Amino acid sequence: MDRQQDTAPGARGATAVVDPAAEREEAGRLWLYAPGQRAAERVPVPAGPSPSGDAGPLEAVLFDRDGTLVADVPYNGDPSLVEPMPGARAAVEALRARGLMVGVVSNQSGVARGLLTGDQVAAVRQEVDARLGPFDVWAVCPHGPGDRCGCRKPAPGLVLAACAYLGVCPARTAVVGDIGADVGAARAAGARGVLVPTPMTRSEEVVAAREYARDLPGAVRLLLDGPSAGEGTV
Repeated sequence: MDRQQDTAPGARGATAVVDPAAEREEAGRLWLYAPGQRAAERVPVPAGPSPSGDAGPLEAVLFDRDGTLVADVPYNGDPSLVEPMPGARAAVEALRARGLMVGVVSNQSGVARGLLTGDQVAAVRQEVDARLGPFDVWAVCPHGPGDRCGCRKPAPGLVLAACAYLGVCPARTAVVGDIGADVGAARAAGARGVLVPTPMTRSEEVVAAREYARDLPGAVRLLLDGPSAGEGTV
Protein backbone atom coordinates (compact mmCIF):
# COMPACT_ATOMS: atom_id res chain seq x y z
CA MET A 1 0.00 0.00 0.00
CA ASP A 2 1.36 3.38 -0.98
CA ARG A 3 -0.54 5.73 1.29
CA GLN A 4 -0.66 9.48 1.02
CA GLN A 5 1.29 9.46 4.30
CA ASP A 6 3.78 6.66 3.65
CA THR A 7 5.34 4.40 6.21
CA ALA A 8 9.11 4.14 6.34
CA PRO A 9 10.90 1.89 3.84
CA GLY A 10 12.20 -1.51 4.84
CA ALA A 11 9.03 -3.55 5.26
CA ARG A 12 8.68 -7.08 3.90
CA GLY A 13 8.89 -7.13 0.14
CA ALA A 14 11.05 -4.02 -0.20
CA THR A 15 13.85 -4.54 -2.71
CA ALA A 16 17.49 -3.59 -2.57
CA VAL A 17 18.06 0.14 -2.83
CA VAL A 18 18.86 1.33 -6.36
CA ASP A 19 19.91 4.72 -7.64
CA PRO A 20 16.65 6.73 -7.67
CA ALA A 21 18.14 9.12 -10.22
CA ALA A 22 18.20 6.29 -12.74
CA GLU A 23 14.44 5.93 -12.52
CA ARG A 24 13.49 9.49 -11.64
CA GLU A 25 10.51 10.67 -13.63
CA GLU A 26 9.70 14.33 -13.98
CA ALA A 27 6.66 15.36 -11.98
CA GLY A 28 4.74 16.24 -15.13
CA ARG A 29 4.68 12.68 -16.46
CA LEU A 30 3.15 9.39 -15.34
CA TRP A 31 3.57 5.81 -16.57
CA LEU A 32 0.86 4.29 -18.77
CA TYR A 33 0.73 0.64 -19.86
CA ALA A 34 -1.47 -0.68 -22.66
CA PRO A 35 -2.43 -4.38 -22.77
CA GLY A 36 0.56 -6.54 -23.70
CA GLN A 37 2.94 -3.59 -23.45
CA ARG A 38 6.09 -4.42 -21.46
CA ALA A 39 7.55 -0.92 -21.09
CA ALA A 40 5.59 2.03 -19.83
CA GLU A 41 4.76 4.97 -22.03
CA ARG A 42 5.66 8.23 -20.31
CA VAL A 43 2.65 10.48 -20.77
CA PRO A 44 1.87 13.99 -19.51
CA VAL A 45 -0.14 14.22 -16.32
CA PRO A 46 -3.54 15.68 -17.30
CA ALA A 47 -3.71 19.25 -16.10
CA GLY A 48 -6.58 21.46 -15.05
CA PRO A 49 -10.03 20.56 -13.78
CA SER A 50 -11.62 17.22 -14.58
CA PRO A 51 -13.48 17.11 -17.89
CA SER A 52 -17.18 17.79 -17.66
CA GLY A 53 -19.63 15.11 -18.63
CA ASP A 54 -23.06 13.85 -17.80
CA ALA A 55 -23.38 10.90 -15.50
CA GLY A 56 -24.79 7.93 -17.30
CA PRO A 57 -24.32 4.18 -17.56
CA LEU A 58 -21.11 2.92 -16.00
CA GLU A 59 -18.48 2.25 -18.68
CA ALA A 60 -15.25 1.55 -16.80
CA VAL A 61 -13.97 0.57 -13.35
CA LEU A 62 -10.45 1.42 -12.18
CA PHE A 63 -8.91 -0.46 -9.26
CA ASP A 64 -6.17 0.41 -6.83
CA ARG A 65 -3.50 -2.32 -6.83
CA ASP A 66 -2.06 -2.92 -3.35
CA GLY A 67 -4.58 -3.80 -0.68
CA THR A 68 -7.40 -3.83 -3.24
CA LEU A 69 -6.63 -6.22 -6.12
CA VAL A 70 -3.67 -7.93 -4.46
CA ALA A 71 -2.36 -8.27 -0.92
CA ASP A 72 -0.32 -5.29 0.20
CA VAL A 73 3.41 -6.02 0.19
CA PRO A 74 5.12 -2.65 0.70
CA TYR A 75 7.27 -1.56 -2.24
CA ASN A 76 6.90 -4.95 -3.89
CA GLY A 77 9.11 -5.63 -6.91
CA ASP A 78 8.86 -9.43 -6.75
CA PRO A 79 6.14 -11.08 -8.89
CA SER A 80 6.30 -14.21 -6.70
CA LEU A 81 4.82 -12.20 -3.82
CA VAL A 82 1.69 -11.24 -5.79
CA GLU A 83 -1.38 -12.73 -4.09
CA PRO A 84 -4.87 -11.73 -5.28
CA MET A 85 -7.28 -10.49 -2.66
CA PRO A 86 -10.25 -12.77 -1.89
CA GLY A 87 -12.85 -12.57 -4.65
CA ALA A 88 -10.68 -10.36 -6.86
CA ARG A 89 -10.78 -12.52 -9.97
CA ALA A 90 -14.53 -13.14 -9.75
CA ALA A 91 -15.15 -9.41 -9.23
CA VAL A 92 -13.10 -8.35 -12.26
CA GLU A 93 -14.59 -11.08 -14.44
CA ALA A 94 -18.11 -9.99 -13.47
CA LEU A 95 -17.37 -6.52 -14.82
CA ARG A 96 -15.92 -7.88 -18.04
CA ALA A 97 -18.96 -10.10 -18.47
CA ARG A 98 -21.15 -6.98 -18.41
CA GLY A 99 -19.03 -5.32 -21.09
CA LEU A 100 -17.23 -2.84 -18.82
CA MET A 101 -13.58 -1.88 -19.25
CA VAL A 102 -11.27 -2.41 -16.29
CA GLY A 103 -8.01 -0.73 -15.35
CA VAL A 104 -5.54 -0.17 -12.54
CA VAL A 105 -4.40 3.13 -10.99
CA SER A 106 -1.49 2.77 -8.59
CA ASN A 107 0.88 4.98 -6.60
CA GLN A 108 4.38 3.45 -6.64
CA SER A 109 6.58 5.82 -4.65
CA GLY A 110 9.17 3.05 -4.26
CA VAL A 111 10.49 4.18 -7.65
CA ALA A 112 11.21 7.70 -6.42
CA ARG A 113 12.64 6.29 -3.16
CA GLY A 114 15.11 4.07 -5.01
CA LEU A 115 13.44 0.87 -3.82
CA LEU A 116 11.96 -0.16 -7.17
CA THR A 117 12.96 -0.02 -10.81
CA GLY A 118 10.64 0.42 -13.73
CA ASP A 119 11.37 -3.17 -14.75
CA GLN A 120 10.22 -4.42 -11.34
CA VAL A 121 7.00 -2.41 -11.51
CA ALA A 122 6.39 -3.86 -14.96
CA ALA A 123 7.11 -7.41 -13.78
CA VAL A 124 4.62 -7.17 -10.91
CA ARG A 125 2.08 -5.63 -13.27
CA GLN A 126 2.52 -8.56 -15.68
CA GLU A 127 1.94 -11.05 -12.86
CA VAL A 128 -1.24 -9.25 -11.76
CA ASP A 129 -2.43 -9.32 -15.37
CA ALA A 130 -1.65 -13.04 -15.55
CA ARG A 131 -3.61 -13.74 -12.38
CA LEU A 132 -6.53 -11.35 -12.87
CA GLY A 133 -6.33 -9.79 -16.29
CA PRO A 134 -5.36 -8.58 -18.66
CA PHE A 135 -6.51 -5.13 -17.68
CA ASP A 136 -7.37 -2.58 -20.35
CA VAL A 137 -4.99 0.04 -18.96
CA TRP A 138 -2.57 0.64 -16.12
CA ALA A 139 -1.72 4.15 -14.92
CA VAL A 140 1.15 4.37 -12.43
CA CYS A 141 2.53 7.29 -10.44
CA PRO A 142 6.30 6.79 -9.91
CA HIS A 143 6.72 9.91 -7.78
CA GLY A 144 7.22 10.46 -4.08
CA PRO A 145 5.09 12.49 -1.67
CA GLY A 146 7.34 15.53 -2.04
CA ASP A 147 7.45 15.60 -5.83
CA ARG A 148 4.33 17.74 -6.19
CA CYS A 149 3.06 15.81 -9.16
CA GLY A 150 -0.54 15.83 -10.31
CA CYS A 151 -0.88 12.06 -10.53
CA ARG A 152 -0.19 10.79 -7.02
CA LYS A 153 -3.54 9.85 -5.49
CA PRO A 154 -5.57 11.65 -4.11
CA ALA A 155 -4.70 13.92 -7.05
CA PRO A 156 -6.82 13.05 -10.10
CA GLY A 157 -4.08 12.55 -12.71
CA LEU A 158 -4.04 8.74 -12.80
CA VAL A 159 -7.81 8.53 -13.09
CA LEU A 160 -7.98 11.19 -15.78
CA ALA A 161 -5.16 9.61 -17.78
CA ALA A 162 -6.75 6.16 -17.63
CA CYS A 163 -10.12 7.57 -18.68
CA ALA A 164 -8.52 9.45 -21.58
CA TYR A 165 -6.78 6.30 -22.79
CA LEU A 166 -9.99 4.27 -22.55
CA GLY A 167 -12.04 7.02 -24.20
CA VAL A 168 -14.53 7.22 -21.33
CA CYS A 169 -15.88 10.14 -19.35
CA PRO A 170 -14.84 10.20 -15.66
CA ALA A 171 -18.51 10.68 -14.76
CA ARG A 172 -19.13 7.20 -16.20
CA THR A 173 -16.17 5.67 -14.39
CA ALA A 174 -15.78 4.21 -10.90
CA VAL A 175 -12.64 3.85 -8.79
CA VAL A 176 -12.41 1.07 -6.21
CA GLY A 177 -9.76 1.25 -3.49
CA ASP A 178 -8.97 0.53 0.13
CA ILE A 179 -7.91 3.94 1.42
CA GLY A 180 -9.10 7.51 1.38
CA ALA A 181 -6.60 8.58 -1.29
CA ASP A 182 -8.29 6.24 -3.77
CA VAL A 183 -11.77 7.65 -3.32
CA GLY A 184 -10.30 11.14 -3.08
CA ALA A 185 -8.72 10.73 -6.51
CA ALA A 186 -12.06 9.56 -7.87
CA ARG A 187 -13.85 12.56 -6.44
CA ALA A 188 -11.22 14.99 -7.74
CA ALA A 189 -11.52 13.52 -11.24
CA GLY A 190 -15.32 13.58 -11.26
CA ALA A 191 -15.60 9.79 -11.00
CA ARG A 192 -17.47 7.57 -8.57
CA GLY A 193 -15.44 6.18 -5.65
CA VAL A 194 -16.09 3.00 -3.66
CA LEU A 195 -14.08 2.12 -0.55
CA VAL A 196 -13.35 -1.51 0.33
CA PRO A 197 -11.78 -1.26 3.81
CA THR A 198 -9.06 -3.59 5.10
CA PRO A 199 -7.60 -3.75 8.63
CA MET A 200 -5.10 -1.11 7.45
CA THR A 201 -7.80 1.39 6.44
CA ARG A 202 -8.04 4.29 8.86
CA SER A 203 -11.31 4.72 10.70
CA GLU A 204 -11.69 8.30 9.52
CA GLU A 205 -11.38 7.13 5.92
CA VAL A 206 -14.23 4.68 6.43
CA VAL A 207 -16.40 7.34 8.03
CA ALA A 208 -15.72 9.77 5.18
CA ALA A 209 -16.51 7.27 2.40
CA ARG A 210 -19.68 8.05 0.45
CA GLU A 211 -19.91 4.49 -0.89
CA TYR A 212 -18.45 1.36 0.64
CA ALA A 213 -18.44 -2.41 0.38
CA ARG A 214 -17.09 -5.16 2.61
CA ASP A 215 -15.16 -6.89 -0.20
CA LEU A 216 -14.44 -6.66 -3.92
CA PRO A 217 -17.40 -8.79 -5.05
CA GLY A 218 -19.60 -6.55 -2.91
CA ALA A 219 -18.15 -3.44 -4.54
CA VAL A 220 -18.95 -4.85 -7.97
CA ARG A 221 -22.50 -5.75 -6.91
CA LEU A 222 -22.91 -2.21 -5.63
CA LEU A 223 -21.73 -0.75 -8.92
CA LEU A 224 -23.76 -3.06 -11.13
CA ASP A 225 -26.92 -3.70 -9.14
CA GLY A 226 -27.09 -1.25 -6.24
CA PRO A 227 -26.49 -1.75 -2.51
CA SER A 228 -27.24 -4.89 -0.55
CA ALA A 229 -26.44 -6.03 2.99
CA GLY A 230 -22.95 -4.92 4.00
CA GLU A 231 -22.48 -2.32 1.33
CA GLY A 232 -24.14 0.87 0.23
CA THR A 233 -24.01 4.64 0.31
CA VAL A 234 -23.96 7.17 3.12
